[in-house]
Amino acid sequence: MTAPSRITLAQRQCAAFIENMFGVTTSDDYRPVAWMGRYPVDVTTMLVGVHVAAAVFAAILVAVGAGSILGWLQFDSAAVWSGGQVWRLFTYAFVHAPSALLWFAIEMYMLFVFGREVERFVGRRAYIALYLILLITPPALLTVWGLWERSVVAGSPALHFGIFVAFATIYPRAELFLRIMAKWVALILAAVYTLQLLAYHAWSELVVVWTTIGAAFLFIEWSGAGPELAWWTAVKTRFAPRPKYRIVPKVGPTRAAESEDADASIDPILDKISKFGIGSLTASERRRLNRERERLLKKSD
Repeated sequence: MTAPSRITLAQRQCAAFIENMFGVTTSDDYRPVAWMGRYPVDVTTMLVGVHVAAAVFAAILVAVGAGSILGWLQFDSAAVWSGGQVWRLFTYAFVHAPSALLWFAIEMYMLFVFGREVERFVGRRAYIALYLILLITPPALLTVWGLWERSVVAGSPALHFGIFVAFATIYPRAELFLRIMAKWVALILAAVYTLQLLAYHAWSELVVVWTTIGAAFLFIEWSGAGPELAWWTAVKTRFAPRPKYRIVPKVGPTRAAESEDADASIDPILDKISKFGIGSLTASERRRLNRERERLLKKSD
């Protein structure tokens, strides 16, 4: 999958808006982990390196006839319950079969392209939290499922598809190949993925895929980085703590509201991000930020 120049333009404009106006470069959470000469090394780049190293390691093991070692790393609900082999909850995603290295290369490309955009928007700490949630939640559910039916899972396609879902949630209108918006690409791929697994009755893999999709979407929405959805706002309002006292505003003389520029209206939000990071924003502030982002994306079209 490739991203055309039109997406790159919209993404660069949005990134420039965030970096230049939001002051994210003043926060360590939005800076690269390290530098290799002039090239930044972020968490996504490190993850791609770890997965590539794991794939090379797996290929060497199979080549020397020691491929059975990989069986100790894949997720197996029976081994977790009977043998207490809890490391399988984490290592399964780093088991890459040599027979699927071509698809693995495409997967790593998608992780590098879309994962970096997600990391730049939500920040390093939130991105690591998202990755861990996508890594651990599916096997945790399959472990419970394993009380009734044994489940075995290896590889990371669903995990990194969740990263793409997070990207599509943040930038639903970004145009990918054939000028199809990211939200529609995510829905199409999810439908194809689901039909394929249903055809082969791969129920455990289906659980992994949809758990990953749901976790990615809910994480981005709950953090306030996704688009404003009426039904989701209603859900968050229902479960939000209610104030014990109602503060009645003091009645005073009213005056007509003055119209102001959109950029000036979010100046306090930009100052807050510059000082404390994007994670310090309230839900209403994130909604205002998202509306401005959507305005810029529409303007870039």
